[in-house]
Amino acid sequence: MDHDYLKELNEAQRQAVINTEGPALVIAGAGAGKTRVLTYRIAHLLNKGVPAGKILALTFTNKAAREMKDRICRLVDPEAARYLWMGTFHSIFARILRLEGSRLGFRQNFTIYDSSDSRSLIRTIIREQNLDDNIYKPGVIASRISTAKNNLVTAGIYATDAGMQEHDKASRMPLMAEIYKIYSARCFKANAMDFDDLLLYTNILFRDFPDVLEHYQEKFRYVLVDEYQDTNYSQYLIVKKLAAAHNNICVVGDDAQSIYSFRGARIENILEFQNDYADYRLFKLEQNYRSTQTIVDAANAVISNNEGQIRKKVFSENEHGEKIQVIQSMTDSEEGFNISSDIFDKRFSLRLNWSDFAILYRTNAQSRIFEETLRRKNIPYKIYGGLSFYERKEIKDILSYFRMAINPEDEEALKRVINYPKRGIGDTTIQKLLELSISSNVSAWKILAGHSFQVFNAGTAKKLEGFTALVNQLRTGLDNTDAFSKAREIAMASGIMKELREGTSPEEVSRYENLEELLNGIKVFTESAETNGEPSTLEAYMASVALLTDQDNEKEEDRDKVTLMTMHSAKGLEFKHIYIAGMEDTLFPSPLSAANPRELEEERRLFYVALTRAEKMATLSYALNRYKWGNLERSNPSRFLLELDQRFLDYPQTGGRPFQGKRPEASRQAITTAESRPLVPSPRFKKFGNSQGNPAAPERASGSVDYSIGDRVNHERFGNGTIASLEGQPPNTTATVEFENHGSKKLLLRFAKLKKLL
Repeated sequence: MDHDYLKELNEAQRQAVINTEGPALVIAGAGAGKTRVLTYRIAHLLNKGVPAGKILALTFTNKAAREMKDRICRLVDPEAARYLWMGTFHSIFARILRLEGSRLGFRQNFTIYDSSDSRSLIRTIIREQNLDDNIYKPGVIASRISTAKNNLVTAGIYATDAGMQEHDKASRMPLMAEIYKIYSARCFKANAMDFDDLLLYTNILFRDFPDVLEHYQEKFRYVLVDEYQDTNYSQYLIVKKLAAAHNNICVVGDDAQSIYSFRGARIENILEFQNDYADYRLFKLEQNYRSTQTIVDAANAVISNNEGQIRKKVFSENEHGEKIQVIQSMTDSEEGFNISSDIFDKRFSLRLNWSDFAILYRTNAQSRIFEETLRRKNIPYKIYGGLSFYERKEIKDILSYFRMAINPEDEEALKRVINYPKRGIGDTTIQKLLELSISSNVSAWKILAGHSFQVFNAGTAKKLEGFTALVNQLRTGLDNTDAFSKAREIAMASGIMKELREGTSPEEVSRYENLEELLNGIKVFTESAETNGEPSTLEAYMASVALLTDQDNEKEEDRDKVTLMTMHSAKGLEFKHIYIAGMEDTLFPSPLSAANPRELEEERRLFYVALTRAEKMATLSYALNRYKWGNLERSNPSRFLLELDQRFLDYPQTGGRPFQGKRPEASRQAITTAESRPLVPSPRFKKFGNSQGNPAAPERASGSVDYSIGDRVNHERFGNGTIASLEGQPPNTTATVEFENHGSKKLLLRFAKLKKLL
């Protein structure tokens, strides 16, 4: 039989493909051709005469399954591959449950609930049980039920587990077990399964009906699993059971890229494969075809610090490549400006596409600054795997409160916030209010403000009065309060800050971080406006942010654009130029993980994943100061940055020399931001050009000059003046300046853009 396709493989790949019998663990380093090996191994089995129906291949995405099957059909007769059992865990086991689910009491046409269906049912149960959904939050409950199912904990087991009962009591949710029980019963009654049920019921099926398990063990003589490091306990157990008869199991993955423990993934599944299959063969794919030698060597240096791993030496025979750039910025705003400037310059100087660049960050909240700085430079971008910062629900909610404070007749804003956070104003009431607005030909707010509540019962009228009073309270002092103070007041008085602060699930924590990030941006706007004698009210802020939230009219979303994404979302992707932002110990590694050795190792694996997305060049960036709830706090470089060998690093701001000691904090190094200075690169960033590609000339602005009392200065708005006093420490040094034509002004130096008159 013609096996010419094997010539397309390197020797390590070839060995992993042709040794098809017995248990095999294929450890594939980043960019080492993992998918190719899995694809060719299946093609080789088919060419050896193994019937397609005897092969089970499990993936984590439908896209991966489709791409693999397409490749296989190019290597073998498509008809030979026609009956392959290839797909995601959920799709394959749903297929089995369609055939065998009657044994468990389900009809063949059972419904599969998605996450929104599940949460809707949970909300209904909470309402029916007269429980407080501020305590029994649907998202938290859905997450807890999911975790239980993925660990094969049924509702019955959950209810009898003393540890879980104690946890629920401590979480103020003592009826959690009852909700889980009702939820499971309602799903069963509706002939429905959620995604986690597909795995749970497959395990129950194989446990309780040995004949069914034996049938599928005999059917699937060869079992192959992609991304094995991402499997949870439930998936692991199903695979182990199915492969038990013939032991022809091949798992492919990379323990160094195990980054999904928060979803239930267990790195132990791949690390302990040898304990499950003592006669296994280990194949290591160590040649990286994606990245330069420098990037590969740097990634190896970092991941070598992890104890829990299968040791391998990934190498590259690509070009040596440029050193990894390290950018140091004074603030998170300056970080956004520096990265955007660098992308702009490289795009034109190297004749690249915008799509060759990606900015990676640890949390979704970090996207705001990059969205704003990229927009200011007219650089097209797209958010991968998430919404634009200003399109996220929690941001739209708080902005709607701002809109109500400014213009309470804004009906769309009113509909969004009248019952958020929940205050007992239901959909029926809202609909009645809107109908009354139409029939009376006045705005809904006028009805509320006029207390025209005759059509509502006393209880509902009282709730509407409470909302009206809240909006009136938020409107107080709107014209003589700065934007940040008013925004923070609204976030607290509306209840949104309390609502988000009490969340414990990863999604809720992320929403709380996004609220913090919005307030940070408003703080920067306020300080800049006040320093430059411009309006600093909430109305002025909303006028400016409206320009940022206008949606791009470009319909081809995947056109030539810079990609913004979290490091988790970047797994499996690659770009010519990668920027990893926020390399600070207070941000990455996550503060919650830093004190836990196991979690710290996962954070380090996440950095490894991020770094190895780069083909040609990687840039690491950190800020010495980052806003936290409106206060500028000092940051330290990430320990991961310090773990890199200096041979692989370049520091363009210092002519290639590593940063020495702490960055000076005296007034000569006052902070400047993208929001408050001309759009040219930082004078400390001399390697990069300006927007025309020319070298940047040093500026004599507030942040680069020593000031003393008595100095003569010029302000672009207030004209010439004399410094009368200096107060405070950087970054919050202020100068009182007596201007010739505008009197005395107190200016924050980091925003003032003063020029010293010589």
